Amino acid sequence: MPKAVVSRLSLYLRELQALVRDDNKTISSTKLGRLLGLTDTQVRKDFACFGQFGYPGIGYRCEELIGEIRRILGTDRIWPAAMVGCGNLGQALLGYRGFQSQGFSVQAAFDIAPDIVGSNFCGLKVDHLDSLPAVVAEKGIQLAILAVPADAAIEVASILVKSGVSGVLNFAPVTLNLPKSVSVVGVDLAMELEQLAFAVVKKGEK
Repeated sequence: MPKAVVSRLSLYLRELQALVRDDNKTISSTKLGRLLGLTDTQVRKDFACFGQFGYPGIGYRCEELIGEIRRILGTDRIWPAAMVGCGNLGQALLGYRGFQSQGFSVQAAFDIAPDIVGSNFCGLKVDHLDSLPAVVAEKGIQLAILAVPADAAIEVASILVKSGVSGVLNFAPVTLNLPKSVSVVGVDLAMELEQLAFAVVKKGEK
């Protein structure tokens, strides 16, 4: 499945959730596409990759489509997750309420800094990294958010793999080459800003 299609599913989900909050029951592919800067053809083509969800003369039923997208993305259940690295970035991420609402429950946090281990952030006590394998096994943690310095990321990622973690969201500015059995998504904030700067420069040249 093309990565772009999967990425758009998340965008559709956010828009549909906002529509439901505003008491919208149905929406057409044209309106949904307009909200995201897409054509109605693109919207229908994306959903057709997974099945038939629309109704003639009605469009899409918002609540029903939310359920289908969650099922496709695998977020129709709660994913236990761990935060590894509880410096400034890790603490900010622990405070992000959007994880829980989208099906992700951060149930453990780890660090190695003496002034951080044992601290409590957003109701979660930070354990030492040494306890990670045991905690992952005990709580059935499948996903990890990696917010450690670049020079520690590869070693810590190796510990995560050996502990049985299946997916890593990597905020460290380094590429992780992990076994194919482990999925990795990288989030390089500086790189995203570079892409934004490029887009602004190009617009200025027109």
